[in-house]
Amino acid sequence: MQALAVVQPREPYLEAREKFEGVVRYLQSQEACEMRHSDLERVLDKKGRDLLRALLQDHLDVRAPGESAHPVRGSDGIERSRMQVHERNLETVFGTVTAQRAGYGREGTASLHPLDAQLNLPPDRYSHELRRRVAEEASKSSFDETKESIQRHTGGKVPKRQIEQLVARSAQDFDAFYERRQGGGDENTGSVMVLSVDGKGVVMRTEDLRDATRKAATARKHKLKTRLSKGEKRNAKRMATVAAVYTIAPFVRKPEDCISPKTSLLAAERARPRPEHKRVWASLEKRPEQIIAQMFQEAERRDPEHHKTWAALVDGNKTQIRILRNMARNKRMDLTIIVDLIHVSEYLWTAGRAFHPEGSEALEKWVQQRLLETLRGNAGQVAGGMRRSATLRALPSAQRKPVDLCAHYLRTYAPYLKYNLYLAQGFPIATGLIEGACRHLVKDRMDVTGARWSLTGAEAILRLRALRSSQDFDEYWMFHENSEYERNHKNLYANGKVPPTISRPLTHKRPHLKLLKQIVYDEHSQPNSAVFGHSKRAAPK
Repeated sequence: MQALAVVQPREPYLEAREKFEGVVRYLQSQEACEMRHSDLERVLDKKGRDLLRALLQDHLDVRAPGESAHPVRGSDGIERSRMQVHERNLETVFGTVTAQRAGYGREGTASLHPLDAQLNLPPDRYSHELRRRVAEEASKSSFDETKESIQRHTGGKVPKRQIEQLVARSAQDFDAFYERRQGGGDENTGSVMVLSVDGKGVVMRTEDLRDATRKAATARKHKLKTRLSKGEKRNAKRMATVAAVYTIAPFVRKPEDCISPKTSLLAAERARPRPEHKRVWASLEKRPEQIIAQMFQEAERRDPEHHKTWAALVDGNKTQIRILRNMARNKRMDLTIIVDLIHVSEYLWTAGRAFHPEGSEALEKWVQQRLLETLRGNAGQVAGGMRRSATLRALPSAQRKPVDLCAHYLRTYAPYLKYNLYLAQGFPIATGLIEGACRHLVKDRMDVTGARWSLTGAEAILRLRALRSSQDFDEYWMFHENSEYERNHKNLYANGKVPPTISRPLTHKRPHLKLLKQIVYDEHSQPNSAVFGHSKRAAPK
C-alpha cells in the first residue's frame, strides 16, 4: 500500500536566502568578531561554497522538471510519449546537487531528457566545470595531488580513478579542435615560418610500449636480483614526438655575433625578436610522420600561400630529417632544414677535451675557434683539421674517439650546417624553444619518480599541457563543451533538434505528489517492513 501526500512548492531560493542570513548572523557573532583574518577567510570560503551550492540547487529546482513543449522523438525515429520525472545527483565545484528532469520514454527505448540538453549536463556524475578544474590541475600535478587539490579548493569530491577517466575524456577533442581551425594567414607577423621537432622518452607500462621496445624489455635480463648493474635500466621508455610551429621576424647576424658576448646583441641597440603565435604539442600515440604532417598543416593554415620563408630546426635525428625532406618534396616547397648549433657545440667541447684539460682557457679558445669556422660555413674543413691534429699528436684510440665522432657528425650533417647563409637570412639556428617544450610538456610532468604511464593517460596529459602552453585551453574548453552537447544530446534527437522546454512562471509552480510510505504485507496480511521512497512529480495534464 502506498501513501501519497500533496506537497506545495516552496518559495524559490528560500534555502539560499536562509543560508545567506545565517552567514550574516555568523559574521555579526562574538565568535567571528574575535577571529583572525586568515581564520575568517577560511570559514567564509567554506560557508560561501555551501551558499553557492544552495543557490545552484534552488535554480535547478526552479527549472525542473523541464517538460517538453513538443513531442519528443529520438534519432531512431521513435516518439517517446510516456513522461516520468527522474532524479540524478550532480557533483559540482560547489558540492553535490540534485536535478529533477522530465524523462520521455517508450517501452524498449532509452529515455530522453530535454532539460539535460538545455543544461548540457554530462552523462555521468561530474559537471563540466568540475571536469575543467580536474583537467587543469591534473595537467600540472599528479593524480593524487589533483584529488587533494579539488577536495581542498572546491566543494566537489572526485576519486583518483575517476580523475584519470575524466582527464582522458577532457582531452578527446584535441585533434578535432585544431583541425577545425580555418586558414587565417596574418601578414603582420614575422616573415620566417619556423617548424621544429624533437623527441623525449616517457617511462611506460610494459603493455603500452611500442612492439620492438616491448620485446626488447621482455627479453632483457638483469645480472643481479637486488640491484641494477652498470648500464642496466629498470624501466623502458616510449618516445614522445614533440613539435612546435611559430613565426618570427628575421634577425640578421654575422658569425662573430654568435661567439663574442660583447657583440652578440649589441646591448640594447638590437632587441632579439620573439616567437609569435607559438604552438607546441607532443604525442606518444602518433608516429613521427603523423606529427610532422600536423606541423605542415599548422604552418600552411597560417601561411596558405607560402609567402613566408620556411625553416625547420632539428637536433640531427636522421628519421626526422628524412620525413621533413620527403614531405617538403611532395608539397613542392622550399624548406630550409637547420641542425641545431647547440648540438654542434657540444660535440666540439667533447672533442676539445682530447687536446686540452677540462676547464682550461686553452680548451675554451680551441672550441671558440672551430665553432666560429663552423658558423662561417666551413664545417668540413673543421672536421678535417681536428682529425689531422689528432693524427699528428698520435692520440691513443680511446682518447681520439670523441674527435672522430665530432668530425663524422660535422661531415654527415654538413648540408644542414650552412650557418653563414642562415644568419644572413635572419633564421634562428638553435632549438632552444623545442628543447624547452620537451622539458615543459614532457619531462616536468611525466618524469615523476616511480611513475609508469598508461598510453591513454599519458597522451591525455600531454594534450592538456600542450593546450595550456599554447594558450589555447580556454578556447578549447568551449569547443569541447559544444562537442559534448552534440555527442550527449543533439545526436540523440530526430534531425538533431532538441525540443524546447516549457518555462513556467515561479508563481505558477504546480504542487507535486510525494511518496510518504510503502507498506509491504506478508501472506497473512500483516505489515513486515516499511520502505520510504523518493519524491515523484505528477505527470503533466
